Amino acid sequence: MSAILAARARGITKCYGDVVALDHVDLEVAQGHVHGLVGPNGAGKTTLLGLLLSLAVPDDGHIEILGTAVRRALDAPDGVAGFVDGPGLYPSLTARQNLAALVALRGGDPRAAGLDEALDQVGLADVADDRAHGFSLGMRQRLGLAAALLAKPRLLVLDEPSNGLDPAGKRHVHGVLTRLAADGVGVVLSSHRMDDVEALCSEVTILHTGRVAFSGPLGKLAAENRELDYRLLTSDPPAARAMAADVDGIGIIENGAADALVVRALTPALDELVTRLVRAGIALRELTPVVSPLEAAFLGLTEERGGQAMSAALSEERR
Repeated sequence: MSAILAARARGITKCYGDVVALDHVDLEVAQGHVHGLVGPNGAGKTTLLGLLLSLAVPDDGHIEILGTAVRRALDAPDGVAGFVDGPGLYPSLTARQNLAALVALRGGDPRAAGLDEALDQVGLADVADDRAHGFSLGMRQRLGLAAALLAKPRLLVLDEPSNGLDPAGKRHVHGVLTRLAADGVGVVLSSHRMDDVEALCSEVTILHTGRVAFSGPLGKLAAENRELDYRLLTSDPPAARAMAADVDGIGIIENGAADALVVRALTPALDELVTRLVRAGIALRELTPVVSPLEAAFLGLTEERGGQAMSAALSEERR
């Protein structure tokens, strides 16, 4: 991890009346990394993103953004950009006019701001003169990203940036975020799409009921994960099934189809099965997790925490 952090949060707590949105949350976002933020609805993701954008301040704990302590709302240092709950746009203005208006509000010169370059980066050059009211959700998300790029961010904070994107739009957005990270920008994004998080993020924080269930590299999360279910397609399904039954640590879940097999295993047991299949001359045509490692870990961690909270509440109720 880079020694310089784009953002650091320590023990932050944020309440709205009696609702505890965040409960002593720690977070570190390194420059040059894309950090994923995932969690069930109501876990506190949007609140945390808003704090990183300095839209509010925590009730307790402290936040540093680009090395500067943030003590008041709307007091983020230069170089921070992004959006929460979707970008704010002027529906009656064109894409280019929306960007020009934003630059003017910031006190800049729209003629020198690189509006067309930003639109081209996110794949909206062809609709630069179309009014935003006709844009799809995905196009609005991309226009919001273009607006954030105009700030030349060193910390970019995005709430569900892949929401509503078609494959071409997703490719543009993923390319932009990957290039920004390669140039040293710290990126924080929330997403309910585990495939997007796995494709983009080197690190992830999982929130559950306002608390951190896990924070660290994706590789560490996968290493700590429990057994996964895998779907196997081979050239000899009966022989593969018999071989799987003979490997310690392999559980046969079901035949996914006439020529498929679903097994449950930790990685070492799965490696042993693959080795035996190869030695036996059985071709392995497909080996895919039924649920991705990140999604499996997410479900395991949040369900476990949910079960613990329920148990604690029942114990308290019995007293």
